[in-house]
Amino acid sequence: MGNPQAEDEVALFEKDMKEFWIQLKISYGTEQNNQTSALRDLCKETIEALSEKWSKKLKEEDLMIDKIQEYNNEILQQSKYVAEKEEQLTEIKSKLNQEEEQQQNLTDNIQELKEELMKKMEIKSSKSKAAKEKVEQVSKITTLFKEHLGLEMRRIHDEQLQFIFRHIDHKDPDKPYMCTLSINEQGDYEVTSCTPPLDCIAELQLKLRETNNFSAFVANIRKAFTALSYKQNRKNGTAKIH
Repeated sequence: MGNPQAEDEVALFEKDMKEFWIQLKISYGTEQNNQTSALRDLCKETIEALSEKWSKKLKEEDLMIDKIQEYNNEILQQSKYVAEKEEQLTEIKSKLNQEEEQQQNLTDNIQELKEELMKKMEIKSSKSKAAKEKVEQVSKITTLFKEHLGLEMRRIHDEQLQFIFRHIDHKDPDKPYMCTLSINEQGDYEVTSCTPPLDCIAELQLKLRETNNFSAFVANIRKAFTALSYKQNRKNGTAKIH
C-alpha cells in the first residue's frame, strides 16, 4: 500500500505547478517584455521553495522510516529476551519439580528408616526383657540348686552364667564340673563351654530351647556329669554309685 501522506504531497505539488504555469501564461500575455526577469525570479523562488519543502518532507520520511526500523529492532530484541526468559523459567520449573520429587522420596525413605528402627528397637526391647526374665528365673533357683544339688552359679564376663557342680565324683567330692551358659542375640540359651566335655551337650541345649525348662536342663547336666564320672571311675576300677 502507498503512503497516503506522500500521495497528498504529490497532489499538492501538482496543484502548485499548475497555478504557477497559469500565472506564468497570464503574466507573459500582458506584460511579456517588462516582467520576464520577474517571472524568472519567481520561477526560481518557487522551485527553490518547493525543493526545500520536499527535501524537508523526504528527510522527515527517512527519519520516520529509521524510527520505525528502530522500533521493529527493539521489538525483535524484546521478543528474543522474553523467549529466553520463558525457556529459563521452564528449566527452573522442571528443576523445582525434580527437587520436590527428590525431597518427597527422601522424606519417604526417612519415614521407612524410622519405622524400621522403631521395629528393631521394639524387638530388641522385647528380647532384652525376655533375657532379663530368664536371668531372674535362673537367679531365683540358685539357692535351691546350691543347697540340694551342690551347685554354685556365678555371673561372669559378657553376662554369662557359670554352673559349678560338686559332689559328683565320690572320690573327690569337691572336684568341680563346670558348664557355662549365655543368652545369644536371638534370645536363646547357648552353652559356651563345658568342662569336662559332654557328648550330649548339644542335645541338652536344644531341649532347653524347645521347653524353656531351666530346672530340667540343670538336672540333666548333673546326671550327665555323674554318668561321666561313674564311667571314668569304672574304667579305673573304682566305680561306686553316688
